[in-house]
Formats: sequence, C-alpha cells, structure tokens
Amino acid sequence: MLLKNECASLFEDVHTHVKESAKKLGSSGGALFIIHNEKIVTESYFGKQSSTKHARDVKADTQFHIASVRKTYIGFAAAYAIYHGYFSIDDSIQKFVEDSHVSPSPSPYEGVTIRHLLTHTHGLKIEDGKLVSEYKPGSSWAYRGPSIELLATIIKKTTGKSVTDIVKEQVINPAGFQSTEWIKMSQPHSKISDTIRDTDNVFWTETDMVDGSGMNMYVSAKELALWGYLHLKEGKWGGKQIIPKEIIQMATSIQTPNTNLPIHKNGFLWFIKDTNHPFNQIGDSVPKGSYQLLGYTNVTLLVIPEENVVAVRMFNRYGSSEGYDYLNDVRAFGDTVYECSIKTK
Repeated sequence: MLLKNECASLFEDVHTHVKESAKKLGSSGGALFIIHNEKIVTESYFGKQSSTKHARDVKADTQFHIASVRKTYIGFAAAYAIYHGYFSIDDSIQKFVEDSHVSPSPSPYEGVTIRHLLTHTHGLKIEDGKLVSEYKPGSSWAYRGPSIELLATIIKKTTGKSVTDIVKEQVINPAGFQSTEWIKMSQPHSKISDTIRDTDNVFWTETDMVDGSGMNMYVSAKELALWGYLHLKEGKWGGKQIIPKEIIQMATSIQTPNTNLPIHKNGFLWFIKDTNHPFNQIGDSVPKGSYQLLGYTNVTLLVIPEENVVAVRMFNRYGSSEGYDYLNDVRAFGDTVYECSIKTK
C-alpha cells in the first residue's frame, strides 16, 4: 500500500529532534515513523525495550504503551456510535448513566452532553473521592479523567459493543493490524516495551481489562502511523472505503461547543489546530486543521492534512524527567515535521 521513499534525509531534522528528546527524557529506546505523500519517508528504531541487562532491541514489532493517544480509538468508537444512530453528540449523558453514586442534587451530570465529554469541556472531576462539577459545562476546558470512563460506558450500553470490539471489527481486522492491542498488564509479552517511570507516579495504573476503557493499550510505531494515515485518507484503505468518511470527518473536525473561548479545541478527543495559543500542544507553524494527540509516555501522533503527512514518535518514559519541558518539546516536534515536509515543494 505504501512505498519506501529513498529521500528520507528530508526528515533528518525530525530524527535528530526525536533522538535528543529520548536522551532528555531518559527513555531506553524509541521509534520514529513518518508517512508523506503516500510514502514511508522515515522508519527508525533505536535503543532497547527496557533498561535491564540483555533487554530486547527496539524493532519494527516493538509495541509501546501509548497512554492518552488511546483516546483517539475511543473517539473513533464514539463517532461510529453516533454515525449509526445509537446516540447523538448533543444528547445529555443523564439519559445513559446512573446518578446514585454521586453527590445529591444538583447532580454534577446536569447539563453535560456527549459533546462535552469528547471536548474536555464537561467540568467533571473527582474531589475527595466524589464526582463533582468544577464549572458549568461548555464554559471552560480541563483535561480530566471521568469523561473517558463515561464515554466507554455509554458506548457499551448503547451499542452492545466495547470500544475494543468496535475498533477490531471496523479497523484492526479489515486492515490486518498485528501490533495494536490492549494488554492484560499481568500477562505482558516480549514485544512490548517496558515503561520507565518513577515508582511514586500517582498517574500510573495497571489493569487486565481489555475492553478499551483502560490505560493498557500497546501499539507499534508503524501501526500507530497507519491509524493516523487511515484518518488522513478519511477511511480509505488499499483503495477501498472501509470506514464511512463521515465518521473520520466527525472525529477530526472541531466539536468544541463555544469556539470563541480561548481554550484548546478538540474533535472527538483529538486536539485540533485552530489559532495559535501559548498553551497549544501543536506548534505555531503547523497549519490550521492539523490534529494530534500526545500521551503521558511522550508518544505523539500528528496528522497534517495540508501537507499529506503523518508523524509518530514513540518513547517508553512515563512522565517527564526533571527539567524536561514536554509542551515545548512536542510543539517543536510538530514544527520540525512541518518544516521538513514543505522542503519537498
């Protein structure tokens, strides 16, 4: 489907940047995979899957913990459910969830819609073990966890299928992916990279749940790039429309309820480039309409439709080392990818 390009040197600056980032992070290894104009222009693997003696080299089949980048798959499952009429983007979530476990009236779910969950504008957060409302839905933005669990629950309740079921049925099986999976953390296999982390990191969780709701998704650099490429091509794969283009268009266009607010703009959990802001995770030079997601393992998937490019970087460091500015680094990654892509013109 994709050909190797002999002119990979055009993206050498990206390769240099990624290697430097790995060193700053203290990652034991990493990978870089770039698709440009229907060709694989960079495919690089370096280092080891862990810091232990005799660790396996990072290879094409190495699978990395992708952390929050997994949310692109949850967003896809939500778009699938909406496209097939299981619920609407502006449905109240109170139609689908029970209030019995949360605080008394008024319920924190009041006024929260599917759109709010998908765009991080729901205002829900956990405080002292209870679900509370931080702000009026749609009036602000905050990156909080409750939305992901709620989305996964609503998708399963309405479609009868888990996020994993939908992604396997719609993408993994038709595309023949072999290195995209949810791993039972108690049963790791030799191809997954160890995730280097501080022992007291409160955000790290382990689960054996493989329904797509948990933070246990492992993907190879190539298949994560191909996932991005499927979005870039609006659901076309090998010349066939395997996904209705409306599903992809829905997921990768701005869905934030009030686009006039100076906040992050999101599609279906994707960060969508609109105007430049200091808080953006996408670099200033990257054009409007590009979309990206960054994981806490510093894994990044960037799609720039204007330049027909998909770029993936993979690391195995959970969190950041002292002195590492992750936001500045990921913005520089995107800017470098874009600057290299326009050299071909």
